[in-house]
Amino acid sequence: MTIHQPRYSKEEFAQIGEQIYEMQIRPKIEAGNEGKIVAIEIETGDFEFDASEIAACDRLESRHPDAQIWIVRIGSRYVRR
Repeated sequence: MTIHQPRYSKEEFAQIGEQIYEMQIRPKIEAGNEGKIVAIEIETGDFEFDASEIAACDRLESRHPDAQIWIVRIGSRYVRR
């Protein structure tokens, strides 16, 4: 099992992830997908979305094995409650 090391501070990581989601992804996929999870590779902007957090992350990691993944729930400020 590979251990991924963070390449950004928590603040930078959150800022980059939110910016990519709000500017590039949200306008394209929000309608009709409320409640689904979006997994974003913050260095490339590539993303996957699914009802399952694990499924979205697995598909994204299959393309980007060393991904730095930011996760967002569509239509919510929280991924988990």
